[in-house]
Amino acid sequence: MLEDGKIFIGASRNPDDSINKGEYLDLKFGNRHGLVTGATGTGKTVTLQVLAEGFARAGVPVFAADIKGDLSGIAARGEPKDFLTKRAEQIGFTDYEFDQFPVIFWDLFGEKGHRVRTTVAEMGPLLLARLMDASEPQEGVINIAFKIADKAGLPLLDLKDFTALLNYMGENASELSSQFGLISKASVGSIQRALLVLEQQGAEHFFGEPALKISDIMRTSNNGYGQISVLAADKLMMNPRLYATFLLWLLSELFEELPEVGDPDKPKLVFFFDEAHLLFNDAPKVLTERVEQVVRLIRSKGVGVYFVTQNPLDVPETVLAQLGNRLQHALRAYSPREQKAVKTAADTFRPNPAFDCATVITNLGTGEALVSTLEAKGAPSIVERTLIRPPSGRVGPVSDAERQQIMDRSPVLGVYDEDVDRESAFEMLAARARKAADSEAAKRAQEEAPQEGNTTSGWTLPGFGGGDDDQPTRGQSRGRSGYQRETVVEAAMKSVARTVATQVGRALVRGILGSLKR
Repeated sequence: MLEDGKIFIGASRNPDDSINKGEYLDLKFGNRHGLVTGATGTGKTVTLQVLAEGFARAGVPVFAADIKGDLSGIAARGEPKDFLTKRAEQIGFTDYEFDQFPVIFWDLFGEKGHRVRTTVAEMGPLLLARLMDASEPQEGVINIAFKIADKAGLPLLDLKDFTALLNYMGENASELSSQFGLISKASVGSIQRALLVLEQQGAEHFFGEPALKISDIMRTSNNGYGQISVLAADKLMMNPRLYATFLLWLLSELFEELPEVGDPDKPKLVFFFDEAHLLFNDAPKVLTERVEQVVRLIRSKGVGVYFVTQNPLDVPETVLAQLGNRLQHALRAYSPREQKAVKTAADTFRPNPAFDCATVITNLGTGEALVSTLEAKGAPSIVERTLIRPPSGRVGPVSDAERQQIMDRSPVLGVYDEDVDRESAFEMLAARARKAADSEAAKRAQEEAPQEGNTTSGWTLPGFGGGDDDQPTRGQSRGRSGYQRETVVEAAMKSVARTVATQVGRALVRGILGSLKR
């Protein structure tokens, strides 16, 4: 049932449960994006694995987030199991065979895969503000910070660079506000507290160098298979905002770096965004517009984006309209929102006169989905009730030992595993502060140095002689002409007063340093 230029998804069946025909996703429409939805336990992860295997077998690199750890099994050869062979026989899949696929494991924390990093500068002010859940005034300060960094040539690589820049902005808020707009110290303080929260949640592992190169997730293996990049996201899901921001950053980087290719015979890269609702939860309008823009325009870069989520209502309508290939697993319809989701999902399909979509969606079995893909000139096919084919890779996670063996022979081994901390904003601002402190200390020492010809003691206290009180203050004159001749009596009286003052000063110093203990 395999066909060249197409990914075999499964076999549709007639209302009497007999097999109808094979269902395929045409590779030339693979960059028209897609949606995989369904309630928990309906088989979304296996469907994702089937699609990833199909793209990889066609030589298309794949990037997918592994939320529960189950997707890691795609790196190991499948094993004969009753439910797999039964499904293959049920749909007449006589070409079914087990296989393993080239996988690179990634992990923001470096525990279950190679480290994934980016720099603060590459993240940009919009996504950084989203990550920190910044208010509008705080977002304005973040934008000013990036402007100052660009103007002053301060590389923003990691969180300590950004923290150092914020400290500088807080200390010089008045001067900087006149150039860039109001910089509130309260807003700076709030951003610093938000950065502290991010550090406690592990975001410092994400910012730094070496930053991820897009080319390293767009590899093909020696046997012509597309490399599958699997992001370990089980721990990352503890901070869903970081997870969503990272994946949006990756999409933005792909959009900015890849050249226009129009409509290729197959995608250059396919991107699976699991738990997609996290991207849009409480997202400001400007961010949703950014997602819509990237999804709409990245197709011409040869990148396909597939959202995987439980409910089709999780994806905004403006984004939903860009998703051409759809696989809908079973939905529950207990609450009003769930009933609305069923109706929304049914209405998005090209109707099939053989059954009612809204009724079938609630009755689909595990591993069964309503499937509609683009065909002919890009028009959606009539929706079909489809039994999803069994995957060729292992269903279930790999062991820790197997994961380590795969990482040890990874094509990016040693490239991202060690941190690189080169000179950046933190070091440059620290050096500038030291230089300013040294200059101020030297100036102070010069001002406090005793005047030439001064015969008084080295012990001095302000106002008790031996200091600058005997010299005219800068800008101050003794008379209108700047000089007044002293009489003999005045000179004698000043001499006596100076001697008395010096003796009183010495006595006071001795009292402070020695006699207070008595």
